Amino acid sequence: MSEPEPVEVEPEPVEALDPGHADRAPVVALVATLVLAALVVAAAAVVPRLLAEPVDRTLDQVRVYDDLPTTHVDGDVDYEQEPPVGGPHADRWLDCGAYDTQVRAENVVHDLEHGTVLLAYGPDTSADDVRRLEALLPDNGILTPWEGLEAPVVVTVWGRQLALTGADDPHLPLFIDAFGAGETAPEPFASCAGGVPDADGGQGAGVGSLPT
Repeated sequence: MSEPEPVEVEPEPVEALDPGHADRAPVVALVATLVLAALVVAAAAVVPRLLAEPVDRTLDQVRVYDDLPTTHVDGDVDYEQEPPVGGPHADRWLDCGAYDTQVRAENVVHDLEHGTVLLAYGPDTSADDVRRLEALLPDNGILTPWEGLEAPVVVTVWGRQLALTGADDPHLPLFIDAFGAGETAPEPFASCAGGVPDADGGQGAGVGSLPT
């Protein structure tokens, strides 16, 4: 019996290694590290915001003062609030706009009677924040520095007042939207326009000296 002939087995070809493979490995590792680092940074910024308490965007903190007298007086008035929210006042109102010095309380209360928004800020407020407040001031509004505020910024209309944390407090535009059209004022269709342009109420006669 003849012996079987040996079978020759062809070896499988071995793929040649890509000479650039070894060079790309460090690059891939670097890219992966950078992506991971970016994800960590993004998580560090987003997670605290998600865990933080939601911002109160209501007007529950607005203080309400009802039944305020609207009488005209000649002299000074001792108001309980800083700035005042209404009450007896001078027969002259102040013109709309931003003032560099604190306006006279008795005159600006007359503006409140006309539906004006009074935006007062503390003397330490930065120039940038003053500009932010001026940008938010409605046409029927007065912006003024004010001594003795309980908060950095206080916004007032007739019978309503809200203390704010600063020029970027999200409650400020909410307050203006809710009360900026004279909703609480005794004379909601009047305006600060045509008032005395002097912060101290003026000494001479003017349109703003006419009682209303």
